[in-house]
Amino acid sequence: MGNTWLVVGLGNPGPDYSHTRHNIGFMVVEELAARIGASFKSHKSRAHIAEGRLGLGGPKLVLAKPQTFMNLSGGPTSALAKFYDLAADHVIAVQDEIDIPFNTLKLKIGGGEGGHNGLRDISKALGSKDYYRVRVGVGRPPGGHGDAASHVLKGFSAAEKKELPFLIQDAADAVELLVGQGLLAAQQKFHPVR
Repeated sequence: MGNTWLVVGLGNPGPDYSHTRHNIGFMVVEELAARIGASFKSHKSRAHIAEGRLGLGGPKLVLAKPQTFMNLSGGPTSALAKFYDLAADHVIAVQDEIDIPFNTLKLKIGGGEGGHNGLRDISKALGSKDYYRVRVGVGRPPGGHGDAASHVLKGFSAAEKKELPFLIQDAADAVELLVGQGLLAAQQKFHPVR
């Protein structure tokens, strides 16, 4: 299964959360599913999954939306990694990141979770931090004030909504590039130049 990748979009299930910053991971894997012509179905891992190949004979993607709520994303992620016999280095978590400005992406493998409870649960369940993260910037509350937890559970501003489709497309492109050409190629394309 060396050419199979598990791409876990982090978010919360249900319509109340579907358009919030916290659910950007779900939005990105939905975009990827549309690109590979796959539809989501329930899986025994407590996730909705879609499967398909990136191009003819390309890598297989298993796209997942855990249905356990954000802070318990590890169980479904670990169950799917076991089901498809994948090591942590073939797992990609797509997450919202408040410490990155809106409309910005960063990619990395391993390292800390930055206070992100969904990632913390995945690291614990996988028994490893050595999985990839596509960090999708959702920014901090305006003026840097306010509760970060309630900020990520709110919808996007009118201005952000105009840019959101492009951000989702960029994040999906970043996943495809990471899978196809590796982390460095994806970082070089999507990391902001200092």
